[in-house]
Amino acid sequence: MKYKSTLSPKRTASQLGLFMLLTALPLINSCQQKGQANETGSVGTIEDTEVNASVDKDEERTGMVWIPSGEFEQGGNNDQAAEDEFPRHKVKLDGFWIDVTEVTNAQFAEFVKATGYITTAEKKPDWEEIKQQLPPGTPKPDESVLVAASLVFKPTPTEVSLDDYSQWWEWKEGADWRHPEGPGSDIKGKENYPVVHVSWYDAQAYAKWAGKRLPTEAEWEYASRGGLKNSIYPWGNEPVSSGVPKANFWQGKFPSKNTLKDSFYYSAPVKSFSPNGYGLYDMAGNVWEWCADLYHHKYYEDVSSGTVNPKGPSTSFDPAEPDASKRVMRGGSYLCNDSYCSGYRSARRMKSTEDSSFQHLGFRCVSDK
Repeated sequence: MKYKSTLSPKRTASQLGLFMLLTALPLINSCQQKGQANETGSVGTIEDTEVNASVDKDEERTGMVWIPSGEFEQGGNNDQAAEDEFPRHKVKLDGFWIDVTEVTNAQFAEFVKATGYITTAEKKPDWEEIKQQLPPGTPKPDESVLVAASLVFKPTPTEVSLDDYSQWWEWKEGADWRHPEGPGSDIKGKENYPVVHVSWYDAQAYAKWAGKRLPTEAEWEYASRGGLKNSIYPWGNEPVSSGVPKANFWQGKFPSKNTLKDSFYYSAPVKSFSPNGYGLYDMAGNVWEWCADLYHHKYYEDVSSGTVNPKGPSTSFDPAEPDASKRVMRGGSYLCNDSYCSGYRSARRMKSTEDSSFQHLGFRCVSDK
């Protein structure tokens, strides 16, 4: 039986490489972050938790852990924090189940086999729909651009200005979840790697099939902190580049030289690094993760007095691209480092259009009690 979804996983102008200058590829552009982490300290311990993680559970769910209800302060807490991470505010949440790891290639393959689902990246863009989102008179692009494709990382041979992200991203025909680096690549032997090149629509469809849902932004950050109070990272406050590798991220000069201190150039198998206090893996680095919420850059101001089980804003707004509807992503990726993107901070917010797909973008799911 084919999977029938009420969602519409179609391409919009914001995903086409030809329109990079028009749309500024929000995920990449907003990832720029200057400054180095200046807070030091030891890796956090479970004794520093705000809530007791060792709650009784009435059942066990394969591949998931129970996050107890509790309260935390959401928002930025070091000098790398962006404007949209403020003001810090109190959030109360009911308990929920969350996947221990990012959804893997093997898990996504089961979904596709059972449903016949076709991802956004595997579909050819429809010019008639796309041109309605562009200024009148915008010329039709070359047919080589209007192809089933996704954005693939392309390292630069030398150091470059971090202002021009088009130097390290390529709109590549044939790139999709089965072919993460484009034609000629595959996922054989990578069944335990996080699935990538999935749009928000794709993640939603999988979650519905699995009887789960995508996490809210608040749930994701709460789970990421692993029970630690006001820590910068899922492991505590020790800078990401200090000590033993704690996550899959970019070491060296981005995007030209990766020293591979963590042993991985692209994504890593799930569970390659130590889990946080809740037993969750890769809540920092590896691949970005979709959340359910719409993105609004002023949303934290609206909930500054505190909120209970927030579901995000009712409308989306990003001043960098005011006409685009965007969703939140969290967690950073293997392309993040402190000179360019501090995405592995628990508070770091990111966003992109719902049809976006990248080589470093995946997701995990949650479920209610």
